[in-house]
Amino acid sequence: MSTSSKAPILVGVDGSRVALAAVRWAAIDAAHRGAPLHLVYLTGGLGDCGSVEDGGSPVPGRYRWGGPDVLEIAYATAVAESARINRIDVTVELTNAAPVPVLRRRSEHARLLVVGAQCLGAFSRAMRGSLGTALARQAGCPVAVVPDDAENGDGPVVVGVDASASSAAAVALAFDEAAFRCADLVVLHAFRGLPGHGSLVEARADGEEFLDRSLTGYSEAYPEVTVRRVVVEDRPARRLLEVGEKARSIVVGSRGHDESPAMPLGSVSRAVLHGAQVPVIITRGGGR
Repeated sequence: MSTSSKAPILVGVDGSRVALAAVRWAAIDAAHRGAPLHLVYLTGGLGDCGSVEDGGSPVPGRYRWGGPDVLEIAYATAVAESARINRIDVTVELTNAAPVPVLRRRSEHARLLVVGAQCLGAFSRAMRGSLGTALARQAGCPVAVVPDDAENGDGPVVVGVDASASSAAAVALAFDEAAFRCADLVVLHAFRGLPGHGSLVEARADGEEFLDRSLTGYSEAYPEVTVRRVVVEDRPARRLLEVGEKARSIVVGSRGHDESPAMPLGSVSRAVLHGAQVPVIITRGGGR
């Protein structure tokens, strides 16, 4: 992921309602950060959500011909949403290529990739959700997956914390997101009690100590962010979805990066991605 202050926030668009929701969310995020916004309309088929570099299965001509109109609407939406907060540079791109390979390449130089919660749904309802999943495990930057009814309300940012490298990156991004959006931050560590491994009191104390270590330095770096800590015995995904029901976003790490870009998402990130009704931001190991 690029750490340059000029690195753009990247958005995949297709003219669907969920894609416009992603544009609105990304425009507000870019405006808060003073970051440029780059909108990409891809006319390649969704038959490839994998590694083919160009092309893909044929798509109906109306999607290719409608690209300029789609980008004009997305551009106007982005400018209108961001102007209420901050003037930003908005650029557009139209390319006849498969979504995942192009967005993956562009993501290597982006600070955040944003897609709708459906797989660029106007092309293929049967592919619903697969684009976000594929990009979350392959992109070179964090990926935000935005549902079509996402609202930029006053809820907190919620982040799940465990011992993985991707979790450390998630904490860093969550503090950053909370600071830029003037939101509170909920940091959640869920553990499962195991017979013969100490009492729940001991497990909870271990969890609190783990959070102390995980959050070291962040209070000093982000004094404006109010942090609420949650340490609980539960399945991590279930509690993240419960605590994050009214969140501005839920941030989770993907352990897939610890193995191979082609590996599936970890069970927690996958469950949160498919179960949340709010934007989900998925990070990978290595930090920001």
